[in-house]
Order: sequence, then C-alpha cells, then structure tokens
Amino acid sequence: MIRLTWVQPEDLVGHELRQAELEGRDVAAVRCRWLTAGGETAPATAGASPAPAPARLRLLAERLLDELRPPPWHGGPNLPAPDPGPDPGRAGGLRDRLHAAWLGRAAGCVLGKPVEKLPLDGIRSLAKATGNWPLTTWFTERGVPPKLRAAYPWNRRSAATSLAENIDGMPEDDDLNFPLLNLVLLQRHGKGFTTDDVARLWLDELPAGRTFTAERVAYRNLLQGIEPPHTATHRNPFREWIGALIRADVHGWTNPGAPAAAAGQARRDAVLSHTENGVYGAMFTAATIAAAAGGHADVHACLDAGLSVVPPESRLARAVRHAIRLAHDTPDFDDVVDDLHARHGTHHWVHVVPNAALLAAALTHADGDFTGSITRAVSGGWDTDSNGATAGSVAGLLAGRADALPDRWTAPLKNRLATSVGDFNGIGFDALADLTTELSTREAPPS
Repeated sequence: MIRLTWVQPEDLVGHELRQAELEGRDVAAVRCRWLTAGGETAPATAGASPAPAPARLRLLAERLLDELRPPPWHGGPNLPAPDPGPDPGRAGGLRDRLHAAWLGRAAGCVLGKPVEKLPLDGIRSLAKATGNWPLTTWFTERGVPPKLRAAYPWNRRSAATSLAENIDGMPEDDDLNFPLLNLVLLQRHGKGFTTDDVARLWLDELPAGRTFTAERVAYRNLLQGIEPPHTATHRNPFREWIGALIRADVHGWTNPGAPAAAAGQARRDAVLSHTENGVYGAMFTAATIAAAAGGHADVHACLDAGLSVVPPESRLARAVRHAIRLAHDTPDFDDVVDDLHARHGTHHWVHVVPNAALLAAALTHADGDFTGSITRAVSGGWDTDSNGATAGSVAGLLAGRADALPDRWTAPLKNRLATSVGDFNGIGFDALADLTTELSTREAPPS
C-alpha cells in the first residue's frame, strides 16, 4: 500500500494536537480519546507512519481532525501604510544584487541538504569529524568514521547531490522550485495576482509529488473542491510551518525598497496554504528581502523592516525579537543555538517559529557576512536547507554582486539549476537574474 506522506488522517492527528496546543487551545480530552483508541503521536521526522491504520482508527482520525478544526482566520491585521517607494539613490545595481541572491539561495540550500532532519548533535558531530566546525564549507563524507555515519546518516535523497564531493550544479529542491513558480505567477498575472491565481498555477504547473506539508494538504484540498482560503485550514495541521516562508523570496526580490508591498504579495500567496504565524513568516521574510533588494546594506535595518510588517505580539514576532537580542548579546553562536533549541524545543523541526528565529539570529550574528550567514543558519539545525537558502538570499543581496560571493560557494553550482517547473530545467542563475529584474518593474502581465 502506498503511504503518501503528509496527508494520511492517522498521521495528521498528532500534528494537529501539537499545533492546537501552540495556539493555546485545550485538547487534552481529544488527545486522551485518540491515544486510548490506539492512535499514535505524530511521526517525529517523516511524513507518514510505516504502516496504515485500521479502518476504525482512520475513521476516528477523520472525525477528530474535524473536531479540532481551527477557528476562522481572516487574514490578520491590516498591512502597514504603503511604502514611499524605492530610494532612487539605491535603485542602481538591482540586477547584480538579484544575481547574487539567486546564487546565495542555491548555495545555502545545497549546504543544508545533506543534514536535513538530523538532530543538532548529529550535525555538529559530522562536521567536527572532518575538521569543519565551526562550519566554514560544504559537508563531506570523507573522513567521517563509519560508526558516526551509521548513527547520523546523511539525508538519503540529498547525499548524492549535495556533499562536497558530489555537487554538480544545483539539484532540484522545493526551496528553488517555489521561487521559479512565483516567477511564472508574475509573468502570467503581474503583481496584482490573487490567491486563486496561485491555486490555479499550482494545479497547472506544480507536480503534486513536489509538494510537502502544508502545500501538499492545500493541493489535496483543491482537488477535493475546497476553495481558498479554506484550503489552509481543512485538515491542515501544518498551517504554521515553514512552507509559505520559502515561497517569499520572489515577492521581496521584485519589490526592491518596498517592504510593505512585498509583504502584501507574500500574504496573498501564503494564505492558500497557511494561517497566522505561517503567513507572518512569509511576510517577515519578503519584507526583509525587499529592504535588502532595495540596496540597504545593513542587515539589522533589513530585519527591522521585516518585523515592521507583522503583528508585534504574534508568536513569530516575539520569537524573532528574542533571537535578534540573543544573537547581539552572545559571542558564541553555538550558545545562541542551544538557547533557541531549549526555548523552542516543543515545536516540530519544520515549524516556522523556531526556523524564523534561527534565521534572524544567524543573519544578526554574522552581521550580514555571506559565509557567516549561511553556515550559521545551517549549523543551527531544524530545517537546514530552507534556512540556508533564505539566509543566502538575504546575504547575497547584501553582498551586492555575484563575484562578491566566495568562489567555493558558487563554482560548484556551475550556473545550472535542475527543476521540474516549467521550462526552467538547466537554466543559469544569470538568466534568472535578468528575468527577475524585468519582473520587478512590471506591474501587469503582457496583453
């Protein structure tokens, strides 16, 4: 029997119980009913338990998911006042910044891919075994003792493409697929796209097997005839996970110097699959990136711009502010990471709150330096490839030019990206920079 990840009802209940508790709801009675009936807690790392549930347990799971349905969410508070527009003094050089951002996103993603899903101790042990701690370059299998490899196996799908000895261009990854998909979105619909436009684009261009967590649930909901924004809440315990955040880069890249506009685009995209903090994470990231894309060279000001577009008392904003203060005040980044893991340890490793906090801490602690940003983001664990990718996007913009990035990060990418999205397979990052620059000035699709 096919065990399709992230959608089996019996696997969703545990995640929903956890998410509901984070939202402040009392679910003790439902948890008791589920466990007493023989239900399991959520799979720790994978998207599906190894065996299907009996029919009676699956029916109970479906009933409980409906009982646990979250209250309606209407999109949160209004966005900040419109941006005054990009600073003309910083308007030059956008194409160069975007070239560096694409490369930075790819490099940070590849750096994190081999250790995705590994616990923090495993990441540290593997790097230390090869003399690569604090992390300064790619992970490698060369020199890792067999017992350590067995205890902490590399990510099965990524080791063949993302260890130092194996990198040959940018392999396919959802952290790059979604930016490509959003380029298509802007080509077809311009910056005034709607959430329905995003949904139709997914159905037209995104293979279902290339979606995960909240995106896969939203995709399933669309196929069942459920309309946005209900796609984000119907049996979707992943609604505050990191998926919308990793879709936010293009919204920031194409609104240079306009954080509120970037956040508005990111929100219209995000509400297809996410609510509340899941949406705020996308808005925070898009606004941070927009500030950097506009030529702002101060990472701390860019992070402030990101925080300016999300509700200040949201769990995401509180976590990011704490992480920034911690990174400012703590010399050793390992201590920063240990504190964040102690504080956010009850979250799933793909939840947006701990990952956004780690991202902000890494960028702050590295003071915008490219290598420091991606290595800190990945060394902190959790969703390593996604955090490395977003850190690389921001730090690439801050670096300003592709040739300002160290060659050891860009040369193995060979200016080549693999993807199943549209006609982009094999495209170069220079060509993507050209296209993104053109879309940043286009308000409406060609007639």
